[in-house]
Amino acid sequence: MRMKDLMCIKNELRAAGLVVTALAMAGCGSAAPPAPPAPPVIAHGVAIREPLVSPRPYGAADTAFGLDVLGAWCQADPRSNLVLSPSSLASGLGMAYLGARGATAQAMATALRLPAAGGRALEAGLQARSAALRGLDGPGVAVDASDQVWADPTLKTRPSYLNAVATGYDAGVAQAPLLSSPDRAVAEIDRAIAAATHGQIPQLLAPGSLNNIGWVLTDALYLQASWAAPFAPDETNPGQFTTAAGQQVSAQFMNGGPYRAVTTGGWTAAWLPYRGGKLAMVALLPPAGTAACTMPGASALGRVTAALAAGSPGVSDHSIALPRVSLKDNVSMKSLLAGLGMGVAFTPAADFTGLSPQACCIGLVQQADTLRVYEQGTTASAATAVGVEPGAAFLGPQPITFNRPYLMLVTDSATGEPLFLARVADPTAQ
Repeated sequence: MRMKDLMCIKNELRAAGLVVTALAMAGCGSAAPPAPPAPPVIAHGVAIREPLVSPRPYGAADTAFGLDVLGAWCQADPRSNLVLSPSSLASGLGMAYLGARGATAQAMATALRLPAAGGRALEAGLQARSAALRGLDGPGVAVDASDQVWADPTLKTRPSYLNAVATGYDAGVAQAPLLSSPDRAVAEIDRAIAAATHGQIPQLLAPGSLNNIGWVLTDALYLQASWAAPFAPDETNPGQFTTAAGQQVSAQFMNGGPYRAVTTGGWTAAWLPYRGGKLAMVALLPPAGTAACTMPGASALGRVTAALAAGSPGVSDHSIALPRVSLKDNVSMKSLLAGLGMGVAFTPAADFTGLSPQACCIGLVQQADTLRVYEQGTTASAATAVGVEPGAAFLGPQPITFNRPYLMLVTDSATGEPLFLARVADPTAQ
């Protein structure tokens, strides 16, 4: 080919390249944003359809467990607003319990107040509880509840455990790089929780929180409920509120009624139903002058709630003034739960072999909650993460830290020729 022809071809190619480059540059400003990460692929165990049983014993158990946790938390932080979801915390820990054995299972069952220790009775009760939660949707009320197992792909999760969480909690398992890239796993789990809580909890887990965690069991709960009788916004007025610290502050009080109310044992309880009648809020005022962090007994609270729901004798109608509030928390529950008798579950003596022969103990219990009470209704969300550590033998080799003088060799792998050799005595020196 002649030189002139070669030059023409080169010029044409150069011109074409410039056109392509110009087109690419012109499109930069209008390029579509990168697609969001694909949701994780979720596999399910075999869910067994258990006989229909009443979920009420599990509601009572979760109430008692929630009062235990709130009481212990209040004792540790008596001057702060506190909000938690007993239902979400019981679900996250309940999934861990299905993998517990021996003394660990006994300690967890006692702390969780479980009506049944195991077998078909437990799975039937958990299944009825999950079905009841997922059946609360209706006009003016949206309830979303979801449970999930996250597992590192290098670890073995027993099929029998996956069947149990599928049966009791309708939970599947998703693989996440918990051991190899824990912060990437944090981001994946947080994205799933944010979606499940309609953006109310954008971050359940912080970077670095899943180091040495092999499994994460998550529960998410979202509530948007309208009052059966909304408060009139023009009836909301400022009023004095005495804080736990004894200070007087001005709060915005919603005024309305009549509402069912009852006083028993010094406690005054008001019943605020949501639309559809399936859900209600019970506002509880303790006796005047009681010690800080006083909690009602779980059985007594159950009786009061049942009386209010039925309008039993002794219940009367009252107008109420209820402060408008917006609460938020994100806390570790490990120390509280250990103090409630679950301590063995957090130690190397724990037995979670029902989850995996490689499982060690619970290393993380984190819960985030929001609760907003306003004139039109209530918006609330909760998310719980229970992290289970693998045994020390399955954590992989420990990293080698070059924290004292060391040598470096740059070599030709074929000949062994040392191109560079160095000793580092002080890496901060030039």
